[in-house]
Amino acid sequence: MASLKDTVNLTTQLTELTNQLHGELTEGDVDFERMIEIADQISEHADNLAAAFTRVNEALSEPLQREDGSGGSNGSRSSGSRRRSAAGSGSGSSGGSSSGSGSSGR
Repeated sequence: MASLKDTVNLTTQLTELTNQLHGELTEGDVDFERMIEIADQISEHADNLAAAFTRVNEALSEPLQREDGSGGSNGSRSSGSRRRSAAGSGSGSSGGSSSGSGSSGR
């Protein structure tokens, strides 16, 4: 199970990657291949972060749903998160490759 500590690590990695990308844009030789590589890594880390938040949310919501018995609005919110997560991870994989091909075509 993902923990908030895991999400802190992921956000730290995202910060480092965005700083690298910013550095490439402002101080580097504007190497588009390198920027595509960094942007793809940012996309992967962002997808992982969203999935980690979803897992934490589900783990925290599960005991509440058991106590409630009905699931109520928490159940629909949790399942909505799963649908977004599944859609996001699927589009993230194809999005990463399509953004890479789209960027290299520019």
